[in-house]
Amino acid sequence: MAKFASRKTRQHAVLSEDFERELTREVLRTELLRVRALIMTGCVMIVLLTATFVIDPAIVNRIWRGTEGVVHEYALLAGFLLFEVWVHSQIRRNLKLDRDLPVIRRYVGAFIETSLPTLILILQIRSMGASQALGFVLPLVYFIFIILSTLRLDFWLSTFTGFVAAAELLAVALYYNSASDTGEPLIYFHAVRSTVILVCGVLAGAVGAQLRRQFAASIAAATARDRVTNLFGQHVSPQVVERLMTAGTSASGDLRRVAVMFVDFRGFTAGAQTRTPQEVVDRLDGAFAVLVDILDRHGGIVNKFLGDGFLALFGAPLEASDAAHRAVAAGREMLAAMDRINAQTSWPLRIGIGIHFGEVVAGNIGSPRRKEYTVIGDTVNFASRLEALNKDFGSQLLISASVREALGDDGDDAVALGEVEVRGYERPVAVFQLG
Repeated sequence: MAKFASRKTRQHAVLSEDFERELTREVLRTELLRVRALIMTGCVMIVLLTATFVIDPAIVNRIWRGTEGVVHEYALLAGFLLFEVWVHSQIRRNLKLDRDLPVIRRYVGAFIETSLPTLILILQIRSMGASQALGFVLPLVYFIFIILSTLRLDFWLSTFTGFVAAAELLAVALYYNSASDTGEPLIYFHAVRSTVILVCGVLAGAVGAQLRRQFAASIAAATARDRVTNLFGQHVSPQVVERLMTAGTSASGDLRRVAVMFVDFRGFTAGAQTRTPQEVVDRLDGAFAVLVDILDRHGGIVNKFLGDGFLALFGAPLEASDAAHRAVAAGREMLAAMDRINAQTSWPLRIGIGIHFGEVVAGNIGSPRRKEYTVIGDTVNFASRLEALNKDFGSQLLISASVREALGDDGDDAVALGEVEVRGYERPVAVFQLG
């Protein structure tokens, strides 16, 4: 059991790595959306500035006192766009490498981006005056950066963005416009406005943090679902996956009493020799689809596909007190279903089923990065031998004495085939046939 416990520890480590990797990728994807929005905003500002200059040059002259201020603003916007394009390329590069952006780079980027309105505001103050510029549209542009900072999914980064915007706006306002025309101090007006901006940054950070928690919860659920699917196979029914996730079933090695079923198609290889590969695959897939659906309804799972057959389990990974009953009921329904299918096809298939009930060790086997849930023990080996005996007896469904005992009255139709020599076993064992 100690070995399985160490495997479990490594499994949780791999799961945590997968979760952190996917969360990082999701954060980088939202960062890409934020950067694209900023690029679009910069382009719109350039278009509006150009349209204003073309349509009504007089407005430009009144605001910027000539074209020099406009040229400077164009230069700032062009530099901003080039910076954002570079940031976009870095994020895409890190996404491909499954690597996060350095924290310091995020804060430096936030500082540079949020300082753009400040620089433009200073240009406008120099051209149109402090009172007019501070009352114009530029102070509102800070809110664009604060709102988009929500997509960083980081409380402190959004708060930092709000702080930079509030501090820079307050500093510029106090430096250029510390008093009104009447001499009345405007420090309270500027302080309140900057406080509102800072509060908006904090609120944006809270929203981003909540979005991050929701992303994390969704990714954790998806990671857990993927882990269950990887461990127990893609052929596990959605119902079983849900029960495994809600029950919190441990996949580490433990001792269980399970019903093990081996199913094999008789004469399949001979029939496949006269048909195209696509016909073989279609026939096999069609048959498997019906049989696996029957397993799902009876609470079994396919543990392994074995060429033209499979190994199925009842009672693992989810415990079932009536595992033997479920396995036999599924076997009976499989035989009836194959009879119906064979009546409608030119390639009838005959299946052999062997079911044994007993103790196994169930756990995760494989490398640290790729494990598979499986069962080990004599119960599995004997179930395989039982299925192979169908060739000798011309039967289709054989069960062991332990299955017959577990069935009770439900197995009254079982036909005892006596003590049978089984390959690999020193003593003959009791075998029963079900029709």
